[in-house]
Amino acid sequence: MKLLNKYKIKLSLITFFLVYSVSALADVAVIVNSANTAAIDEGDIPRIFLGKIKSYSTGDKVTLVNLNSDQSARAEFEDKVLNKSATQIKAYWSKLMFSGKAKPPKELENDKAVIDFIQSNPGAIGYISAESVTDSVKVIKTY
Repeated sequence: MKLLNKYKIKLSLITFFLVYSVSALADVAVIVNSANTAAIDEGDIPRIFLGKIKSYSTGDKVTLVNLNSDQSARAEFEDKVLNKSATQIKAYWSKLMFSGKAKPPKELENDKAVIDFIQSNPGAIGYISAESVTDSVKVIKTY
Protein backbone atom coordinates (compact mmCIF):
# COMPACT_ATOMS: atom_id res chain seq x y z
CA MET A 1 0.00 0.00 0.00
CA LYS A 2 2.84 2.42 0.84
CA LEU A 3 4.42 1.75 -2.54
CA LEU A 4 1.14 2.56 -4.30
CA ASN A 5 0.85 5.83 -2.35
CA LYS A 6 4.40 6.81 -3.35
CA TYR A 7 3.52 6.29 -7.01
CA LYS A 8 0.33 8.33 -6.64
CA ILE A 9 2.30 11.19 -5.08
CA LYS A 10 4.93 11.05 -7.83
CA LEU A 11 2.26 10.97 -10.52
CA SER A 12 0.49 13.94 -8.92
CA LEU A 13 3.71 15.93 -8.80
CA ILE A 14 4.58 15.12 -12.40
CA THR A 15 1.09 16.15 -13.51
CA PHE A 16 1.31 19.40 -11.53
CA PHE A 17 4.67 20.36 -13.07
CA LEU A 18 3.54 19.52 -16.59
CA VAL A 19 0.41 21.65 -16.23
CA TYR A 20 2.38 24.49 -14.62
CA SER A 21 5.11 24.50 -17.29
CA VAL A 22 2.58 24.63 -20.14
CA SER A 23 0.62 27.46 -18.52
CA ALA A 24 3.85 29.42 -17.96
CA LEU A 25 4.24 29.71 -21.72
CA ALA A 26 1.59 32.34 -22.34
CA ASP A 27 0.80 33.87 -25.70
CA VAL A 28 2.28 37.23 -26.59
CA ALA A 29 0.37 39.89 -28.54
CA VAL A 30 2.10 42.45 -30.75
CA ILE A 31 0.17 45.71 -30.45
CA VAL A 32 0.04 49.16 -32.04
CA ASN A 33 -1.94 52.35 -31.51
CA SER A 34 -5.59 51.83 -32.46
CA ALA A 35 -5.30 54.61 -35.08
CA ASN A 36 -2.39 52.90 -36.86
CA THR A 37 -3.52 51.95 -40.38
CA ALA A 38 -0.18 50.63 -41.64
CA ALA A 39 0.00 47.27 -43.37
CA ILE A 40 2.20 45.08 -41.16
CA ASP A 41 2.64 41.46 -42.12
CA GLU A 42 4.03 38.70 -39.95
CA GLY A 43 7.44 38.84 -41.65
CA ASP A 44 7.77 42.56 -40.86
CA ILE A 45 7.40 42.09 -37.11
CA PRO A 46 10.84 40.61 -36.35
CA ARG A 47 12.46 43.11 -38.72
CA ILE A 48 10.72 46.00 -36.96
CA PHE A 49 11.81 44.78 -33.52
CA LEU A 50 15.39 44.34 -34.72
CA GLY A 51 15.46 47.93 -35.97
CA LYS A 52 15.67 46.92 -39.63
CA ILE A 53 12.37 48.61 -40.52
CA LYS A 54 12.25 52.17 -39.22
CA SER A 55 8.98 53.37 -40.72
CA TYR A 56 5.56 51.93 -41.48
CA SER A 57 4.06 51.48 -44.95
CA THR A 58 2.24 54.78 -44.32
CA GLY A 59 5.57 56.59 -43.92
CA ASP A 60 5.10 57.16 -40.18
CA LYS A 61 8.15 56.57 -37.97
CA VAL A 62 8.20 53.35 -35.91
CA THR A 63 8.64 53.84 -32.17
CA LEU A 64 9.66 50.56 -30.54
CA VAL A 65 8.84 49.74 -26.96
CA ASN A 66 10.09 46.73 -25.04
CA LEU A 67 9.15 45.15 -21.73
CA ASN A 68 11.80 45.04 -19.00
CA SER A 69 14.00 41.97 -19.10
CA ASP A 70 12.40 40.57 -15.93
CA GLN A 71 9.01 40.20 -17.64
CA SER A 72 8.15 36.68 -18.84
CA ALA A 73 6.38 38.03 -21.95
CA ARG A 74 9.70 39.49 -23.08
CA ALA A 75 11.43 36.12 -22.96
CA GLU A 76 8.50 34.57 -24.84
CA PHE A 77 8.62 37.32 -27.47
CA GLU A 78 12.36 37.05 -27.99
CA ASP A 79 12.11 33.28 -28.29
CA LYS A 80 8.94 32.96 -30.40
CA VAL A 81 9.23 36.03 -32.62
CA LEU A 82 12.91 36.96 -32.80
CA ASN A 83 14.25 33.41 -32.37
CA LYS A 84 17.00 34.76 -30.14
CA SER A 85 17.99 34.54 -26.48
CA ALA A 86 18.09 37.54 -24.18
CA THR A 87 21.89 37.51 -24.38
CA GLN A 88 21.83 37.52 -28.18
CA ILE A 89 19.36 40.43 -28.23
CA LYS A 90 21.46 42.44 -25.79
CA ALA A 91 24.60 41.86 -27.89
CA TYR A 92 22.71 42.75 -31.09
CA TRP A 93 21.48 46.10 -29.73
CA SER A 94 24.85 46.88 -28.15
CA LYS A 95 26.53 46.46 -31.53
CA LEU A 96 23.99 48.74 -33.23
CA MET A 97 24.22 51.33 -30.48
CA PHE A 98 28.03 51.47 -30.45
CA SER A 99 28.18 51.69 -34.23
CA GLY A 100 25.72 54.61 -34.11
CA LYS A 101 23.18 52.81 -36.30
CA ALA A 102 20.31 52.57 -33.81
CA LYS A 103 19.23 52.90 -30.21
CA PRO A 104 17.64 49.97 -28.36
CA PRO A 105 13.89 50.18 -27.74
CA LYS A 106 12.59 51.99 -24.68
CA GLU A 107 11.93 49.51 -21.86
CA LEU A 108 8.77 49.68 -19.77
CA GLU A 109 8.01 47.89 -16.52
CA ASN A 110 4.80 45.99 -17.33
CA ASP A 111 1.96 45.34 -19.79
CA LYS A 112 -0.09 48.31 -18.55
CA ALA A 113 2.83 50.69 -19.08
CA VAL A 114 3.26 49.38 -22.65
CA ILE A 115 -0.47 49.81 -23.37
CA ASP A 116 -0.43 53.36 -21.96
CA PHE A 117 2.67 54.27 -24.01
CA ILE A 118 1.18 52.87 -27.22
CA GLN A 119 -2.12 54.68 -26.63
CA SER A 120 -0.22 57.96 -26.31
CA ASN A 121 2.14 57.46 -29.27
CA PRO A 122 0.59 56.87 -32.71
CA GLY A 123 3.76 55.29 -34.18
CA ALA A 124 4.45 53.00 -31.23
CA ILE A 125 4.62 49.23 -31.47
CA GLY A 126 5.19 46.79 -28.64
CA TYR A 127 4.11 43.48 -27.20
CA ILE A 128 2.37 42.29 -24.06
CA SER A 129 0.93 39.11 -22.62
CA ALA A 130 -2.10 38.27 -24.75
CA GLU A 131 -4.26 38.08 -21.62
CA SER A 132 -3.54 41.80 -20.94
CA VAL A 133 -4.90 43.10 -24.26
CA THR A 134 -7.55 45.82 -24.01
CA ASP A 135 -9.78 47.53 -26.56
CA SER A 136 -7.55 50.63 -26.40
CA VAL A 137 -4.88 49.07 -28.67
CA LYS A 138 -4.86 47.11 -31.91
CA VAL A 139 -3.46 43.57 -31.99
CA ILE A 140 -1.35 42.91 -35.07
CA LYS A 141 -0.40 39.31 -34.32
CA THR A 142 -0.55 36.84 -31.44
CA TYR A 143 2.19 34.26 -30.95
